[in-house]
Amino acid sequence: MTQHDMTARIVRYGELKPCKTAFIDAHTPGSDQKENFTIIGGGVSESPDQHVHITEPHGFNIGAAGQPPHCRNSLHNHRTAEVFFILSGRWRFFWGEKGDAGEIILEEGDIFNIPTNIFRGFENVGTDYGMIMAILGGDDAGGGVIWAPHVIEDAKAHGLILGDNGKLYDSKKDESLPEGVKPMPLLTQGELAKVDRPTGAEVVSGHVRRYLDMVALANDGPVKVIGETGLMRDKPGFEVDFVTRANAPEDLHAHDKPSVLMPVKGHWRVDWDGGSTTLAPGDTMSIPEGLRHSAAPSMTGEAALYRVIATDDPAGPTWRG
Repeated sequence: MTQHDMTARIVRYGELKPCKTAFIDAHTPGSDQKENFTIIGGGVSESPDQHVHITEPHGFNIGAAGQPPHCRNSLHNHRTAEVFFILSGRWRFFWGEKGDAGEIILEEGDIFNIPTNIFRGFENVGTDYGMIMAILGGDDAGGGVIWAPHVIEDAKAHGLILGDNGKLYDSKKDESLPEGVKPMPLLTQGELAKVDRPTGAEVVSGHVRRYLDMVALANDGPVKVIGETGLMRDKPGFEVDFVTRANAPEDLHAHDKPSVLMPVKGHWRVDWDGGSTTLAPGDTMSIPEGLRHSAAPSMTGEAALYRVIATDDPAGPTWRG
């Protein structure tokens, strides 16, 4: 594959195009400064303003959220996997319909395989603009976002209405629900009762892995973070590997499914049959199935990346056991 062909499969951090109106809480105080990015796949945006960098289906979606300090993403639920790793900053994740069932603070490089069927939100609790990278299961990202009822009510008070067609309408732009479209119904008490409220211990032990722990494990060989045999046992339609200088494969190799490289530390030289490039933290590179390639740190110092590979497993609920 030529250098030109592969350039179209690389999204640089500095070239990311944000959407500030992606979701229903775009006008809600405390959430109105967040930026959402759709890097690979259609994502779950409710706004036509969302820019998709790479539209080719991979079997999963890659996105990101950038937020200044004290900005939060409102409580929501997904039907398929939602995995985050911290690219920069310090982040508080919280869960439960009101956000009071539990919380955890994550640092740069940490990864969180958030259980399905829980309301979750997150907040930048650092001192500077921060970024978290997201992997969503399935090509259609599970059919969108399910919002906690109070989020929909708060948004309505600030001019945003979500239609039952999954699209946003902004009264501040003189928009209203089209004929035949009704407001998205709030979840009933019966439906809310079926949403899980795991404890902090359950979430932390089964769904979080710390960056420094994985660095230590990488000294002994490959580290599969998410997968049937991973540190977090799950089959969400993709696998996630943690690669460092210590365990990066030296030889050219290929995968039978699309894969994505996402550096979190250091600079990485990627070679393939036909060219080469260098990736930095925040860059995202899509590797076609069958393309022989290798990735190795290009400079001295700390270096780590996450590699996502599609699998034949259907995107579905997070494994728990």
